[in-house]
Amino acid sequence: MTSVTWGLLCLGGILAATSPQFGSRNQQMRSTRLLIPPVRPRVEEIRSSEQGSDEAPSAETFQEDQPSGSTARGPRQGSRPGARINPAQERRRATEADSGAIRSNCRNRPIDLVFVIDSSRSVRPGEFEKAKEFLQDMVDSLEIGPGATQVGLVNYASTVHIEFLLKTYYAKSALKQALARVEPLASGTMTGTAIKTAMEKAFTEEGGARPSSENIAKVAIIVTDGRPQDKVEDVSAAARASGIEIYAVGVGRADMTSLRLMASLPHDDHVFYVETYGVIEKLTSKFRETLCGLDPCDQGHNCQHICVNNDYSYDCKCRKGYVLNPDKKTCSLSDTCVRAHDCQHICVNTDDSYICKCRKGYVLNSDQKTCSRSDLCARGHDCQHICEDNDDSYICKCQEGYRLNADQKTCSRSDACAQGHDCQHICVTNGNSYICRCGVGYVLNVDQKTCSRSITCAQGHDCQQICINNGHSFNCKCQVGYVLNADQKTCSQELRSEITQDACMCEAQIVFQKKVQYAIQELGRKIDDLSDKVSLIEEQQHN
Repeated sequence: MTSVTWGLLCLGGILAATSPQFGSRNQQMRSTRLLIPPVRPRVEEIRSSEQGSDEAPSAETFQEDQPSGSTARGPRQGSRPGARINPAQERRRATEADSGAIRSNCRNRPIDLVFVIDSSRSVRPGEFEKAKEFLQDMVDSLEIGPGATQVGLVNYASTVHIEFLLKTYYAKSALKQALARVEPLASGTMTGTAIKTAMEKAFTEEGGARPSSENIAKVAIIVTDGRPQDKVEDVSAAARASGIEIYAVGVGRADMTSLRLMASLPHDDHVFYVETYGVIEKLTSKFRETLCGLDPCDQGHNCQHICVNNDYSYDCKCRKGYVLNPDKKTCSLSDTCVRAHDCQHICVNTDDSYICKCRKGYVLNSDQKTCSRSDLCARGHDCQHICEDNDDSYICKCQEGYRLNADQKTCSRSDACAQGHDCQHICVTNGNSYICRCGVGYVLNVDQKTCSRSITCAQGHDCQQICINNGHSFNCKCQVGYVLNADQKTCSQELRSEITQDACMCEAQIVFQKKVQYAIQELGRKIDDLSDKVSLIEEQQHN
């Protein structure tokens, strides 16, 4: 084939890659996280093909653009001179070499991974082969096995076919061979039915999925190039709600709205788009980072305090001051004193350490470990009266006749009567003690506590003639032949000469009434005197 022919082929490839159809797709997908440019031929590869064969180059002959500064990969050492080099194979070898270097450091957490692959009529056979190569590259980057990652495959078009379940293959080589044998189903694009089948059959324990109690991540990767012919929104939401994390990969004519309806949030991390199946392998490294970077702790854990990633799984740790219990999940407050300490008296736990304290009557020395008998009062205090040592402190007390104030330091003179007394009538505070007094009409007995009714007339009165005790006071009386004046104190001589008239006269009646009144008063006085004597005798008997 001539150089002119090759030039025409190159020009056609460039025009196809920059057609309006692809330009509008670029604008539509501007918000997606990853946009891979279409494949373009390279002049170096075309020239090498010219030297080796006159056959027309196939689609696999073209290799994607290399970063600036890179050099074209030449023939492998030992290859037959002039033989045609297949760029796709060279890319595959480079990818495997790169992935092998990264895989050595990729120990992803165990995953239940199900690929959901569109093989409808719009996916050409060569494109489907590219999709399978992409899946094989993905498997190459993962740790496969019953204790690591398990892989299943759901193939769909107008019908849905489970190619193999999660429990089918545990060897990476057998799994890759199974992927290579998958055939396209042709017509239709029933993406919603495929997601429903994956959720209800592939991600079940019967299908090999591990129980939710093991906290194994469930991941579905959907690869499609068209618009679903059924509803995907509700079934995708149900799948996500069941714990399945969905990644949506769109190729070529894929509908971005449908991809976003299927994928988990955030969409920037779960929705991808490439222009053609020819460059889908560029997503391999992206998914390798994503799946190798799965954080077991972020996927869910049952540590009470701290979750620490540990290869495929995680370990639980406790916060400062706590120790991990035998269940390796929960934590208990650490008891450092039980382990060991050098306190002379008492060890007290504090967070993840301890402090020393002393028994009553001792103080902690400067080494914070040993103890000495305390005498804080001798060192200095602020008690007004008396200081007494009390454990590692002191208390204040007051002298007799005083009481401690609310500040627990100063003292005030105490009220002895308020504290208790044995006075019969009245208690009066007197310095540090008290004295007894009696009520009106009573006198204090020789015991200085009890009281007796007082004889007021004997204590002094102002009656002109006769004083008569009357309870707490006294009354004045007059002798026979005298009458008490209006001042109730002085007396006047009785005028007997005036009683010369008839006894029935008014004056005679008045004189008679006065005599009767006087006789009654004298009788009352005698009764009062007798009553006072009886009361005095009774009080003396009680005392």
